[in-house]
Amino acid sequence: MVVFGGPNWTTLLKEVPFALIVFCLIEWFATKRKLVYYLSANLLMTGILFAVLMYYKYYGVIVTYSALNQVNQVTAVSNSVFSLMDPYYLLVFIDIVVMGYYLIRRRKGQYWKAASQKRVSRSVLATLFGVSLALCLFNILPNRASMNEIVKAEQMGILNYEAYTILSNKKQELVNPSEITQAKIDDIKRIQKPASPKLWNAASGKNLIIIQMESFQNFLIHLKIDGQEITPNMNKLANESYYFNNFYQGVGQGNTSDAEFVVNTSYYIPPNGAATQVYPKKELPSLPRLMQQHGYDTATFHTNVVEFWNRSELYKALGFNRYYDKEFFGDEDSVFFAASDEVLYAKTAAELEKMDQGDKPFYAQVISMSSHHPFTIPERKYKMELPKRYENTFVGDYIRAQNYADYALGLFIDDLKQRGIWDNSVIVLYGDHLGLPIYSLDRDDKELMKEIYGHDYGSADMINIPLIISASGITEPKVYSQLGGQVDILPTVANLLGFPLDDQIHFGQDILNNTSVNLLPQRYYLPTGSFVSSDELFLSGSGYEDGTHLPLSGASTVSLDSADEFNRALELLKLSDSYVSQLPNWK
Repeated sequence: MVVFGGPNWTTLLKEVPFALIVFCLIEWFATKRKLVYYLSANLLMTGILFAVLMYYKYYGVIVTYSALNQVNQVTAVSNSVFSLMDPYYLLVFIDIVVMGYYLIRRRKGQYWKAASQKRVSRSVLATLFGVSLALCLFNILPNRASMNEIVKAEQMGILNYEAYTILSNKKQELVNPSEITQAKIDDIKRIQKPASPKLWNAASGKNLIIIQMESFQNFLIHLKIDGQEITPNMNKLANESYYFNNFYQGVGQGNTSDAEFVVNTSYYIPPNGAATQVYPKKELPSLPRLMQQHGYDTATFHTNVVEFWNRSELYKALGFNRYYDKEFFGDEDSVFFAASDEVLYAKTAAELEKMDQGDKPFYAQVISMSSHHPFTIPERKYKMELPKRYENTFVGDYIRAQNYADYALGLFIDDLKQRGIWDNSVIVLYGDHLGLPIYSLDRDDKELMKEIYGHDYGSADMINIPLIISASGITEPKVYSQLGGQVDILPTVANLLGFPLDDQIHFGQDILNNTSVNLLPQRYYLPTGSFVSSDELFLSGSGYEDGTHLPLSGASTVSLDSADEFNRALELLKLSDSYVSQLPNWK
């Protein structure tokens, strides 16, 4: 009901044969403590179903064993986890509670224990096991080719799907690195680079400051609720700068850390797992390394502990000169699990001033955190009064948290200007990933989002984030409506700073010059095979034919013959996976 929509008894019945296989094995091999084995097996299978519910509520995907790598992150974001749970989810454990209750009742417990010791006919067990196994295979085998993970889980049954992902974990066939060239990538993306690109080297010698805004979606820009401006500082910056309103996230299981990876490499996220956990030992061609080749100092600023999402390894892989984490920022004015954005920006500005006084220009990436899910910031950080209809809602909490994030950003901008850093820097600001998953919204939240958008909140709205580029004396008030994504930031910045990328494989494009076409493959938050093109968001089904075409904002129609884009998007992902997987490890 939560995952597949509506009471789906067919899918529920598909779980029965799997459970019967487990129970047959218990009857076959257990001679003692059968009830303990039954209860344990029931608890494990129910726990899997509960994990699927919880994970879907945040990510919108079916959790698999690969997410076990995230277990050590859960305690750090426990507030986010608990905020997702509706009390009725616990009803999946009701049979275990009933069984436990009767087991501790002496008479019933003794009766069940005695009954469990009775031997079931081997022929009956063999027949039941064989029929159950056949039913499981009947559900699994015809649906293996389905690309949409949710469709696949619905067709197979959740427990069958979980078993299938473990047993079918075959390695992806990799393309030889010698066959992966920039010319090939550009041809797949239909890129035609201009002989004399606009704004080439326009920001030569300037500092680069990239600000990554936590969970910041594009609809917040210029949003007013009952006449109240939600993000006045971002609005002012967007009005004075290059503002890209048709810009999309490219993250996956690693969320914020994936955004750091994509922006700093111009590669796509891995097919499974967070980039920080799949590629941590790789010596990644990256923006920090590119900047260092041209005489820049590089640093990254994040208020949480560097071990969170394995960032200590990520920063080595990216080649940053140094990082600043919780050890530098401390616990002062803590919000959620780290120092507030106000502390982040104040201490970062002071450090940037020291770097600015050095003999090198610098590249600094600054990661905001205070507007983190579940967005319940402390009252001392309230900077606005929500309308009554927004109070005690998920959307209302999100808007108030982003209003505070905008307030803190405004302080940072003023601080950089006062220290003389702003005018000598290129400022790049973007949202790291969505904040309001469709699948996490209740009826009231959906109504509020419809009020904000003027239409039902959809998948394209959900992954739409802003990009703003500001450079004194270079940029001007201008809205760019061409398609772009996080993978495009590196080549766009390289163009402004005058850094050639001829010898650096990248999958993005300079969106100040290559404006007519773009293609953004999507993973994780959307089914494998999904992509964003210039006029549509395509969501794959079992494959292309049963996929869904959704027009982007401003597009009146969509192409119903985009199979070529579908195939090209998959090819881009395969090339990125192959290239990064075969890079040498850092030493």
